[in-house]
Amino acid sequence: MTVFPARRPLIAASERTPVPVHPDPRPQAYPAVRPSPLEWARRRRAQKEARRLELAGNRAVARIEQLGPAWHTVDWPRAALAASAEREVIGAYRREQAGFLTIGPGGVFAVSVADHGRSRVLIAGDVVQINGRRPPYVSEARREAKLASKALSRAVGHTVPVVPVLTFVGTGKISVYGLPQDCLVAPYHDLDRLLMANGSRISPQTAEKLSAVARHPSTWLSGSAADQYRWYGPGESAARRPRAVARPT
Repeated sequence: MTVFPARRPLIAASERTPVPVHPDPRPQAYPAVRPSPLEWARRRRAQKEARRLELAGNRAVARIEQLGPAWHTVDWPRAALAASAEREVIGAYRREQAGFLTIGPGGVFAVSVADHGRSRVLIAGDVVQINGRRPPYVSEARREAKLASKALSRAVGHTVPVVPVLTFVGTGKISVYGLPQDCLVAPYHDLDRLLMANGSRISPQTAEKLSAVARHPSTWLSGSAADQYRWYGPGESAARRPRAVARPT
């Protein structure tokens, strides 16, 4: 005869001992949020515009590199310095331009690069017309040159004049009915000859020193913000700075 063990009494669910549940140590992957077609199209357009401006700037820099080692090209925060509430409308056109500083024997130049593609460009003094639009390229080039001159003069301690330069990159025709004053205008393939035509105004040593000043981040800080920081040279640190000894009272 088969003898079966006695059955255990059933335990109610409320009387059972809870079993601790350990969280999964692996990070949970959140589902990717797909952008809307409109957001995707805007993002793709912004990326395409950024690549187009980068290529246009590289073409202009390549022409300047043909001038030799005495000329220096410096990338400066032009958009950050010129950002203000009263220039929000003009700032939209600034995003359509590339820009950099060129320092050489001819002086200091603030180069603004505009890519017009295959469109025709009409220039009549301070007015630039492309596809029926009149972006303020000339006035923006002058503003940026003034900002760069103000920052460099504050850093050096002497007045550093900066010449605004507006250059166009593209295959479209450029018709000139009058050049603007106090602003150099030329297509990118004539940019090197335009800068050389300015003559020799500073020595190569001075140009090299000015380029070093332009590359320093403290140069582009405002006066109130620059006073809050202390910049150390190569091999220096805050630990090597001598501390002030408190005098006994």
